[in-house]
Amino acid sequence: MEEIKELIDYGIMGTLLFMSFVALAVGIERYLSIRSTKVENFKSKAQLEKELTKRLYIIATVASNAPYVGLLGTVLGILLTFYIIGEKGIVNTKEIMVGLALALKATALGLIVAIPSTILYNFLVRKVREKLLDWEAIHGECSSSHE
Repeated sequence: MEEIKELIDYGIMGTLLFMSFVALAVGIERYLSIRSTKVENFKSKAQLEKELTKRLYIIATVASNAPYVGLLGTVLGILLTFYIIGEKGIVNTKEIMVGLALALKATALGLIVAIPSTILYNFLVRKVREKLLDWEAIHGECSSSHE
């Protein structure tokens, strides 16, 4: 069962930290790209939207999956705790608390990764919408006129 503890400590936590790094790196890259995009250089709104939304799905994927990775760590931590209780045949409060703390640490980190990723994704989607509105203002088009 020591392998499960190592998996939680290094595997789950490492995966969540990697996901966090990827979301942040993509978010910074996308923000800088969106900010520097000149809408007047695009002949069609579709081309502009394609350029502006590149790689945003990565941030959305991190935001939606980080809680599940954290939950996996929680389940493994609780499994480890119950296994230790069953192996030893006694209930040692210290071992139970350490196991549950390990499980909760994974859940907390999953949420710590997911919440800012969701905020970052929503922020960038708003910036994309602003650029698309700028394009419409320059080109005299309104999305409601296509209905």
